[in-house]
Amino acid sequence: KEVTVTLLDSNHCPGSVMFLFEGAFGTILYTGDFRYTSTMQGEPALRGRHIDRLYLDNTHCHPHRPLPSRQHATRQAARVIRMHPQHHVVIGVYSLGKEALLVDLAMEFSTWVVVSPWRLEQMRLLELPDVFTTEEGAGWIRAVDITEIRWDTLVSWNTLHPTIAILPTGRPVKVTHPNIYPILYSDHSSFSELCEFVKWLKPCSVIPIVRGGVCQAYFQKYLSSAPQALPDLKIPKPVQESVQQQRKRKVQEPRRLLKRAARHSVPRGVVYESPEEHTEKSEESMGVKVLQQNCCESAFCSEEGCTCCHTGKEKGKEELSGEQPGVARAASTVSQAPVSDEHFPTGFAGQYLLTPLNVLKQNSSQKFDKLVEDFFRRGEAS
Repeated sequence: KEVTVTLLDSNHCPGSVMFLFEGAFGTILYTGDFRYTSTMQGEPALRGRHIDRLYLDNTHCHPHRPLPSRQHATRQAARVIRMHPQHHVVIGVYSLGKEALLVDLAMEFSTWVVVSPWRLEQMRLLELPDVFTTEEGAGWIRAVDITEIRWDTLVSWNTLHPTIAILPTGRPVKVTHPNIYPILYSDHSSFSELCEFVKWLKPCSVIPIVRGGVCQAYFQKYLSSAPQALPDLKIPKPVQESVQQQRKRKVQEPRRLLKRAARHSVPRGVVYESPEEHTEKSEESMGVKVLQQNCCESAFCSEEGCTCCHTGKEKGKEELSGEQPGVARAASTVSQAPVSDEHFPTGFAGQYLLTPLNVLKQNSSQKFDKLVEDFFRRGEAS
């Protein structure tokens, strides 16, 4: 079975497309985010096409939510700018979208639009008119990330020069500063545009994309009465299995991460603190409880006399005291390479190297090094 997929410009942001699927299941149009214009009626792939199902961007699908055209919104922004002839203008935009607004305002007022270096590179990739620059002060209109339009940034900008901020968005916003001007500018279709689009396309059914948005009733009178190719369209079994496997992986992955974090949450090895950082501390305050592995299901055993994790040979242990403030902190497990008996005697390895260093409860690094040197010196002498 063959499926034909055609990509159509959705007039949302640069690179955004609608998907037209054609196959034995019928013809499906998925708009994604889109802003309808009458020029779409000239698209050969859509003109005179029988659409079984239309998945529609219903972001603004409400009869009591008026939305001006982008051209009208641009004129509103220009009007606000003319009301403040001595002010700098900062426009909040997302990482992609609203480029046409910036170009139109730059042309209208014959000024450069100052942007960040990465945004300038993006504008060049989009092959937009040469109205953007990174040179500060070259123009009095500046484009920033929309998150920068806040009360504190407005206060800061106005201490340097009178500044207004324009927020072109179709979402409701909370104005936190008198110099912030929201402009109803959206890259999604208005309610009247949606009605015009559905009336022209005449699909057999409309399915809203945005959850919680019930708008099929508004388009019922525009739907085609022709029967659908497959009224009960079903997802193929291989696709269903693939989706289920992806969902299982998403559920299981956090558990794996938690288990992995639990395994590696305990510090490993011996960490010596810098003596310079603790010259003012007494040896009593520098004593640390050494963590030992516990075979009794608890994470650690801090009791000095605990023998659940050690053999009876290790009951008689020396408690060493040091004069320097540098303290060794031992972890519950020490990862190291195998140790040969010909290099290290078994008794020393068992007591100092292959078990938690619980004998270093209040011992300094210098004292421990000295003990090791003395041990080897005695071994060589014998």
